Amino acid sequence: MAILPVLVYPDERLKRVAEPVTAFDARLHKFLSDFNETQRAAPGCVGLAAPQVGCPQRIALVDVSARPNTPNNGRLLLINPEIIERGGETIGREGCLSVPDYTGNVARAEWIRLRSRDEHGAPREYRCQGYEARAVLHELDHLDGLLFLDRLVSRRDLFRRRVYQK
Repeated sequence: MAILPVLVYPDERLKRVAEPVTAFDARLHKFLSDFNETQRAAPGCVGLAAPQVGCPQRIALVDVSARPNTPNNGRLLLINPEIIERGGETIGREGCLSVPDYTGNVARAEWIRLRSRDEHGAPREYRCQGYEARAVLHELDHLDGLLFLDRLVSRRDLFRRRVYQK
């Protein structure tokens, strides 16, 4: 397994729309192994999309299970995900590995229902709410070439990330 380099804004590859996965083969499984390792290696990271590591395919990982008192589905591997239902709206602060110096306030659905495929191509369906829904929507935006910067509530809702001394 290898930790893949994460692209950083303004890298143009972050603005490209990802292509659907069509082959659920050994090459995909090798990528997924490295992709998984990359997400786990980033402290505090709850999600990662394949375009962030230079792979223009519709793949995302989301795992908010380490966050206390947060309803979740566990570790989600989402291949060719699509939102089939959404509801409510809430504003929350978001950050991103690809935009390391900033956070911002973004409006997102309070809950979503989505379909995707697993690593073998089998269909899956999930219902996510709250923080997990926000994380999934954030990662799915990457698949469409969007960053949280494109969804800021207003220009005043962008903040320099705090740097903590150890």
